[in-house]
Amino acid sequence: MKVVIFAGGLGTRLMEETEARPKPMVEIGGKPILWHIMKIYSHYGFNDFVICLGYKQAFIKEFFINYYYNNSDITIDLERNQTEVHLSSQEKFKVTLVDTGVNTNTAGRLKRVQKYIGNSRFMLTYGDGVSDINIPQLIQFHEEKGRLVTLTSIQVPGKFGNIESDNNGLVTQFVEKPQGDGVWINGGFFVLEPEVFNYLDGNMDDIQWEKKPLIAIANDGQLVSFKHHGFWKCMDALRDKIELEELWNSGKAEWKVW
Repeated sequence: MKVVIFAGGLGTRLMEETEARPKPMVEIGGKPILWHIMKIYSHYGFNDFVICLGYKQAFIKEFFINYYYNNSDITIDLERNQTEVHLSSQEKFKVTLVDTGVNTNTAGRLKRVQKYIGNSRFMLTYGDGVSDINIPQLIQFHEEKGRLVTLTSIQVPGKFGNIESDNNGLVTQFVEKPQGDGVWINGGFFVLEPEVFNYLDGNMDDIQWEKKPLIAIANDGQLVSFKHHGFWKCMDALRDKIELEELWNSGKAEWKVW
């Protein structure tokens, strides 16, 4: 089963990093967050990726084109024009890199990679979110529900602590950054049937996948939600990048399932 990853956006809320490179190439522990996402899928045996490129796409292309040599010990004999690879840390990834346009919105990006997916079930996620989600359980849930689209829903912690106090001002309960009021949000990690492309008819370049197409799919009763209770984190701003880096460096990166 192929895995499609949105990796073409401008990443404007992380401009400190994305002025120089695309957001999926921002590094956590010395590796792009895109690599971390791919490692999650690869851990469960899914290694066939279709990457939707746009903003500063050359950085992503060069990363994969040069991956073999950049992750190896090599000897270069300039006189004989020969290169010998000694040690190599390689992945099983098969990566299709698709230029889906700099300004194309997500629905348009998905439509532009249809020819690389074919008429088969596939998965889809965003190039800035990591999780300890169990992919086989997600797929099993999708199969059991028998709908066109399964999205993974998550609860994010609130931004502020909750305080309960009595009439005298005595605090009876304090919870630092509790889960968000029972509200579940879209966390990516989709499973889709190929019929979803019927909802991408016409020019989709300015259309957001999460709005018109996904709303229409939901209205037709073809969207179900897989509730993930474990770790999930989106690198939306610099503070998120710093938090993910701290988790990785401390050995507490829960998304590292490999």
